[in-house]
Amino acid sequence: MNSAQRDACPHCGWPDRAEPFQVVSRHGTAAGHTVWTRCACGSLQVRAVDASGMRVLSRGGRG
Repeated sequence: MNSAQRDACPHCGWPDRAEPFQVVSRHGTAAGHTVWTRCACGSLQVRAVDASGMRVLSRGGRG
């Protein structure tokens, strides 16, 4: 797996660093935010956003 594959949706290739297709919910945490998003292909993602940036914590299958 190359860097581009790790930084994009495995179902459709939408880049993780691009704006999410849809923000489902956003919750504040002590360190920043947890953001639930839906990719253009329907995959649900959980993202952590904090001082170090954004990272995808978990992805679901296509919705």
